Amino acid sequence: MNVLGLSFMYHDSAAALLQDGAIVAACAEERFSRKKHSLDFPEGAIEACLKIGGVGVNDLDAIVFYEKPLLKFERIVTMTAEAFPKGFGLFADSIPLWLKYKLFIRNLIREKLDYGGRIAFADHHYAHAASAFYSSGFDEAAILTMDGVGEWATMTKGAGRGDRLHLTHELRYPHSLGLLYSTFTAFLGFRVNGGEGKVMGLASYGKPVYSEKLLSDMLDVREDGSFRFNLDYFAFTQSMVMYSARFVREFGAPRAPESELTQRDFDLAASLQDVVEIIALKAARHLRQETGLKAICIGGGVGLNSVANGKILEQLDYEKIFIQPASGDDGGAIGGALYFYHQVLGKPRSWRMTNAFLGPANDPEEIRRFLELRKLPFKQFADERALIDRAARDLAAGKIVGWLQGRMEYGPRALGNRSILANPTIPDMKDVLNARVKHREWFRPFAPVTPLEHVADWFDPPIESPYMLLVVRTRPDKAHILPSITHVDGTARLQTVTREQNPRYYDLVKRFGELTGVPVLLNTSFNIRGEPIVCDYGDGLACFLNTEMDALAMENCYLVKDKAGRVVPPTEE
Repeated sequence: MNVLGLSFMYHDSAAALLQDGAIVAACAEERFSRKKHSLDFPEGAIEACLKIGGVGVNDLDAIVFYEKPLLKFERIVTMTAEAFPKGFGLFADSIPLWLKYKLFIRNLIREKLDYGGRIAFADHHYAHAASAFYSSGFDEAAILTMDGVGEWATMTKGAGRGDRLHLTHELRYPHSLGLLYSTFTAFLGFRVNGGEGKVMGLASYGKPVYSEKLLSDMLDVREDGSFRFNLDYFAFTQSMVMYSARFVREFGAPRAPESELTQRDFDLAASLQDVVEIIALKAARHLRQETGLKAICIGGGVGLNSVANGKILEQLDYEKIFIQPASGDDGGAIGGALYFYHQVLGKPRSWRMTNAFLGPANDPEEIRRFLELRKLPFKQFADERALIDRAARDLAAGKIVGWLQGRMEYGPRALGNRSILANPTIPDMKDVLNARVKHREWFRPFAPVTPLEHVADWFDPPIESPYMLLVVRTRPDKAHILPSITHVDGTARLQTVTREQNPRYYDLVKRFGELTGVPVLLNTSFNIRGEPIVCDYGDGLACFLNTEMDALAMENCYLVKDKAGRVVPPTEE
């Protein structure tokens, strides 16, 4: 049975293909369109998924959209009526898009794909829940979803047992943890639905001096993790500006984008993060008490808050945690397909997610011909061990290496197949990468990757974290050895790897450890600020040539630059 899951028209459009209960392909549209957080119909992602699955549109038994547009429109109309006349301008601005596309998703899918088969719709938060629980492999687990808003829900709690999901608690719009984070993101001068991760990184430079004010005046938080906004602070129900005049009176003028950051900005970010952690911990604790289950699955955009995730695992008595690596709306494509297969059709589970490498791969011979056509010098390695040794030696020498191999990752994290790698022991490597390669803000941290068997030697708690969605502490006795991946507060957003998950990547980290005594690499996504992660060898080469990376591995082809930034023949090392 072939089921295509789709998410689009809001942000992070994506497609996923399920075959006989297993997700065989999943891709974000931004990787193909090269438009970051693309909301467009995911034509490129659909084409890639169908190609990977070896099927055509006419082979699909169903297409599932990740939410219910009519319910979402009902919420918008209801909230506009309640706020009238204040919210009418915002409503009027959105009507053309609703009347042209959003109310007619079924027709749009049929027209775009020339498809006459079954089209189904999943509830937005059930799609998030399904993407987390059915991917986890857990027989039973508590389920927590948190995001901006779906149809009406902004947070749900429940449990998965066997093949069934049961969401028993729901927090409704406008009271939303995701929208709280987005409001502060906008106020601090960053882009909503893209800049929230920057605010999380910024938080470590401040102190939560505003937390008490937020908890006493802006929010009413209950012991079960539910809460209500004081809507005097928010304007998103009636305006494109998310924060209100009251917000500005209390906290001062909003920061202009790209302007200098102040201590107030650091402290606001720290206070926001503190409050988000308090709410997430209360919700997860209540869920643990109510369900009695010792595993938890987390979905929704707030699930990308790796600091909060780490606190849940460390401070609560859950034994296992699974966060969907594509936790945001892109993961809705997987979730919609899984929801339909298990919850609607009642089919039994037979699949679990063992890695996030669900996108297209590159043909090494195509890469060779591509480089030859461009008359670029490179070395093609016949022996994979020799390639790994060369890259590890370059990394040990302080060079920055682009690393493109295998199938593309699904989700916003580069996990070793579309990565930029560097030596984390070099004190200024973070600053060099931010300024010369990534072209991004100075305060943003980089993540470490280490083989799972070495994690206890370098990080605490010594947990498995294959999707880079848990923040832990660098061990105090090792932090001075890892200055470029240890954040200002002594933490790190950890990725662990095993040979089974990613053999070549694992062997590279191990070889680097043999050369340096430190089996840890700095891993960051293969892109520059404002661009999606690279998809194929053309994207990879362009990024390499337009930044100050020193070397590039694309499958078994290896390119290097000299000190002047020219691509030169790789010499024997």
